[in-house]
Amino acid sequence: MWEKATGVSKMLLKLICFVLCTLIAPNLTGLLGEDAPLPAPQNISILSTNMRHFLMWSPVTVQGETVRYSVEFQGEYEREYANESWIPICECSLITATVCNITEDISATVAYNLRVRAVNGAQRSEWGTLKGFFIRNTTSLTPPLMKVMADGYHLLVELENMGPAFQFCILYWEKGQESRMQQKMVKDVSSTIHLATMEAAAEYCVKAQTYVETINRSSSFSQTQCVRAPGNRSMWLITVLMSSAGFAVAALTLPFLAWKTRKIFQYSCCPIAVLPDTLKVPEPPTQLILCGREEAEQCDLMVHVMPPEEVLRLWIQETL
Repeated sequence: MWEKATGVSKMLLKLICFVLCTLIAPNLTGLLGEDAPLPAPQNISILSTNMRHFLMWSPVTVQGETVRYSVEFQGEYEREYANESWIPICECSLITATVCNITEDISATVAYNLRVRAVNGAQRSEWGTLKGFFIRNTTSLTPPLMKVMADGYHLLVELENMGPAFQFCILYWEKGQESRMQQKMVKDVSSTIHLATMEAAAEYCVKAQTYVETINRSSSFSQTQCVRAPGNRSMWLITVLMSSAGFAVAALTLPFLAWKTRKIFQYSCCPIAVLPDTLKVPEPPTQLILCGREEAEQCDLMVHVMPPEEVLRLWIQETL
């Protein structure tokens, strides 16, 4: 009887084990898998070229699932004055790509720390942190793309527009006269840049480098490009001499022509009228004028008023 009971018990145990293995174990494995944390992103690095910064990392793989990532940064201010807080990068929140453009957030020349974590539904990985700090003045600067042209006797250059933070140092010289090399600093490269007026048939060379004032760094120089001016050198010299002579003659004759023209207009428009001698009235002598005045005064003194009786008496006397 005991042996039969023992056999039945073994059968029941085997049945229970079968049920557990075939029905409950898969569900238990699924539950344990959901609770298991995601691995943190690995191989975190930064690619920084020409003041554009990108954070990159290796993907976290979950079979049949799309893993997303979030990125945060911590600057000098956050470490020292904001309780070591972290700031999320909005453009890199829950993204599927394994690269994040952090250029706009790295706005000062200080040490930055960066971190990234993986997200899959309700699962969150630990933060994967960049080894060491990133400072933007370690960015790699490259020379600008450049095109050198000869428009007649004008030496022109076109430069790649690399953004408002960039300036360009341009060196140019006549080939074979490197000791007389000239330099020009430019910032606005939206249009073609005029460098110099070339001599006929002479060959000129140009090279350029980028410069970023905010980090006080320059790139290496670009490959030298050379162009040749058209025409014959002797004819060019003759043209220059004739132009100089014409300018000198014009500088000397123009003042004389201006003075002569002014005189002609003066006598044509406002002539000076001269009276003949016969029409001129001589001025009276001062002595005569004075004499006339004295006689008039004497006449004024001799005039006196006579009464009517005296006038009648004098008339009768003259009549008789």
